[in-house]
Amino acid sequence: MAISWEDQGIILAVRRFGEHDAIITLLTETQGRHAGIVKGGSGKRGRSLLQPGNLVKAWWRARLDEHLGTFTLEGLRPFAADALSDANVLAGLSALCAMAEMTLPEREPHAEVYRHTLHLLEHLSMRGWEAHYVLWELALLRDMGYGLDLTVCAATGTRDDLTHVSPRSGRAVSSGAAAPYIDRMLALPAFLRSENATAPTDDISLTEVAQGLALTGHFFESYVFRPHRQQEPASRTRFVDRFRA
Repeated sequence: MAISWEDQGIILAVRRFGEHDAIITLLTETQGRHAGIVKGGSGKRGRSLLQPGNLVKAWWRARLDEHLGTFTLEGLRPFAADALSDANVLAGLSALCAMAEMTLPEREPHAEVYRHTLHLLEHLSMRGWEAHYVLWELALLRDMGYGLDLTVCAATGTRDDLTHVSPRSGRAVSSGAAAPYIDRMLALPAFLRSENATAPTDDISLTEVAQGLALTGHFFESYVFRPHRQQEPASRTRFVDRFRA
């Protein structure tokens, strides 16, 4: 008896499989990161649909649960096409898909990450979307068990004047407590401080975004990439370089 499920999913990666087919990886709400074969996916008809970042309705079917299985897809939102008109947005979309594919365990539910990912995709055409990307990376770290505490000073317990983050503990530090160790600290941009983090505005500077990406990048390197002998995805490096410039 065949095994099947249906769900909405965001395409993370597409790889050619044989002459006509493709293997895709989806991030779904209930099935997590899940791969499967799309018959005819390498043909002209499938190219516009099978783009990383697109939202699809997916039906997966396999004879046994451990098999790769096959997908039947229906397009819902062409986020990839929407990103083509802006090189920065396209770079952010590529970084998002690569980070999710590399870091999330396969076939495990990641409902919070899925919701944050869809929220980010819906904001890609709006001002301030870069701040939402940083919040997405924080949510990804949290889902993996590496959440940062940016709400209270690790040294004094105060919730005021939080300006830095300890690179070892991932906890916020006030300006006074950080002063003796300022060269070792990571900057905490204002839009990530507890009173602002849930709803960043559209007037966040690119310097703040660069600080946010440096913050999350440090902990991905420390907690995820280095322990697993991985390198940061090249698409994220290119995305970060845009803000360094």
